[in-house]
Amino acid sequence: MNCSSPIGVYDSGFGGLSVWRALYDALPGESLVYLGDGKNCPYGDRTPEEIARFADEAVERLLAEGVKMIVVACNTATAVAIKGLRERYPAIPFVGLEPAVKPACLTTQTGKVGVLATARSLEGDHFRTTAAKYADRVEIIAAVGEGFVEIVENSAEKEPATLEKVRAVVEPMLAKGVDKIVLGCTHYPFLMEQIREVVGDRDVEIVDSGEAVERRVEQLLDEYGLRADADHRAEYRFLTFASQEYAERLERKAFDR
Repeated sequence: MNCSSPIGVYDSGFGGLSVWRALYDALPGESLVYLGDGKNCPYGDRTPEEIARFADEAVERLLAEGVKMIVVACNTATAVAIKGLRERYPAIPFVGLEPAVKPACLTTQTGKVGVLATARSLEGDHFRTTAAKYADRVEIIAAVGEGFVEIVENSAEKEPATLEKVRAVVEPMLAKGVDKIVLGCTHYPFLMEQIREVVGDRDVEIVDSGEAVERRVEQLLDEYGLRADADHRAEYRFLTFASQEYAERLERKAFDR
């Protein structure tokens, strides 16, 4: 495998760009190919069979681009499909996204942790297993970010109605005394400003998985000897199953800080 080949990053749409940015910032020497499905987004209310098919199609597309590693930068696709992907493509290192429930449970002071995720992620085996493991000492208050994915997909984060939609989901968690809110969908960090506004001056940490994923990518690059050559000039490409206009929007949002 060519060490200067790109790292592939896949999501249902715009959300995985929050992970793409972490990789872009930490690994300036690595080329990245981002695939935002777009055509089938959102995944949160899709059947497991549909999600597995979408993930398989995305992996095939990324492999056709010659990627050396694939980051499934979608919590829902990770929960449903990553085990099967690893079995079908054993030569490719995969990194998945999982809500950072474990570290939140280990560090909570109030014994109450909020988890914001899609319905499908909350039904996944990993979340259920982790939640059950800490159930005797931590109350996990889970909620679906209703409409959050659509807000980000439509670049409507700054619209007045968005803050109220975020408040409607986050305020009940705060009322129950959570001191951690885990973002269990890669679209949700794009609403960080609104979530923080709802939290206000309360002592609540908002937990995102992006940095942990970046650290895991670095570990695998070293483990498999896949770091790009020192003189490699990084390139960035943006793909989609939707329209060319959607691909252009992906690229703009990736660099729009």
